[in-house]
Amino acid sequence: MEHCLKHGLKVRKSFLSYNKTIWGPLELVEKLYPEAEEIGASVRDLPGLKTPLGRARAWLRLALMQKKMADYLRCLIIQRDLLSEFYEYHALMMEEEGAVIVGLLVGLNVIDANLCVKGEDLDSQVGVIDFSMYLKNEEDIGNKERNVQIAAILDQKNYVEELNRQLNSTVSSLHSRVDSLEKSNTKLIEELAIAKNNIIKLQEENHQLRSENKLILMKTQQHLEVTKVDVETELQTYKHSRQGLDEMYNEARRQLRDESQLRQDVENELAVQVSMKHEIELAMKLLEKDIHEKQDTLIGLRQQLEEVKAINIEMYQKLQGSEDGLKEKNEIIARLEEKTNKITAAMRQLEQSDNDLLTQTRTIAMSLVKCASSDTQDQYKLVKDISF
Repeated sequence: MEHCLKHGLKVRKSFLSYNKTIWGPLELVEKLYPEAEEIGASVRDLPGLKTPLGRARAWLRLALMQKKMADYLRCLIIQRDLLSEFYEYHALMMEEEGAVIVGLLVGLNVIDANLCVKGEDLDSQVGVIDFSMYLKNEEDIGNKERNVQIAAILDQKNYVEELNRQLNSTVSSLHSRVDSLEKSNTKLIEELAIAKNNIIKLQEENHQLRSENKLILMKTQQHLEVTKVDVETELQTYKHSRQGLDEMYNEARRQLRDESQLRQDVENELAVQVSMKHEIELAMKLLEKDIHEKQDTLIGLRQQLEEVKAINIEMYQKLQGSEDGLKEKNEIIARLEEKTNKITAAMRQLEQSDNDLLTQTRTIAMSLVKCASSDTQDQYKLVKDISF
């Protein structure tokens, strides 16, 4: 199949060399047949494949194991316009023989293929097929011994080629190992030189640090001696100052006791003033209530006065209409006038009492203002007078 795909393949020129490989048409199958994307991804992920020919050989083996090689190549042959980019017009894949080959590949689906792809050297595999076993002339049919000798020679040739291929692979692997060992050896030599330089630097730093440590130790000893003397002097001064502090503490404690006693007295006085303030507020409420009651009575008397005036007007009208009861009505009028005079006098007295209450409330408010600065005994007398 590799030979069939190589027949009539166009040569692609590059900057370095000529490229003639079948990996390009096989990559085209992924675009035409979406199920082939899995094979292409697995081929690209295989380790050890360095050439496009090796990838193409791995692709053919995976397609054979999937039993879909005929389907993939049928999709490729149908698209002749795309194949013309890779093949000449006389190529096998462009002729009718390509369709015949694809039809013959359907028979391979009967076989369960299990081919090794990972460990094989597909890049340098020899693509030569020995057709001598199948191409026999009439003269060779009767000569069986010669056929046996040719078969033995071919087997030996295949064995030698296989042995040569294995030896080449081992030599290449040994060369790669030697290169890697040389690189690792050079790296180790460089690291050893760097480590030696680092050791020399560390030794110098260690010596320098030891000398600095000795200097620091001497300075710390001197500093300790000086601080020891200072501590002893500070201890003596502390003992002297401790006595003065004890005396100051006792004096402050006594002052605190006096201040607490004064605070207690002030709080007691404040409680008394608060109670007096509540009593004054109660007295003010009583006075306001009395004023409201007198205002109500004054309103009632005014209404009575208006009624009397109405009655007086009515009697006066009746007096003009009737001459017979003139005397009696005059007497009634005189009585009514006396009542009106009395009512007016009572109203004047009520108004005078209202004015007196207003003056009393003003004096009470002034006395409340003075209570904040007066003594407790005067406040108590003033509350008694207000309550009275």
